[in-house]
Amino acid sequence: MFSQRIREVMHREQLIVAGPDTTVSEAARTMADSGTSAVVVLEGQALAGIFTERDAVLRVIAAGLDPRQTRLGAVMTPQPVTLDPGKTFGRALALMHERRIRHVPIVENERVVGIVTARDALDPDLEEFVCEAQRRQALT
Repeated sequence: MFSQRIREVMHREQLIVAGPDTTVSEAARTMADSGTSAVVVLEGQALAGIFTERDAVLRVIAAGLDPRQTRLGAVMTPQPVTLDPGKTFGRALALMHERRIRHVPIVENERVVGIVTARDALDPDLEEFVCEAQRRQALT
């Protein structure tokens, strides 16, 4: 999996986008509804930033800001680290570890085409673990 290209493992359906004028409350509701942990913030088609669950906790809740009034543009992580979909997933994981981040927008020809998360590395291993646990339980 780690040698696969990002385009093979990234999730286009997990790519949730919003504008910088979107409220934190609206973004959080969208994240909850879609089961995602980040919103990519676009100005037009250009990547402006990323807003994550961590941003919500540290930059909104801990700061005592009102999520119904606070705009993503004020609390997002501006100019996030990005990767090209031709890079390996292993490179994405190494980058996440080095930068202590959990989400990397994938940009091709200056357009956001997907996102990879630290959880993407766990999902295949976790799925295999669950299948093996179910198999063993069936044998007992």
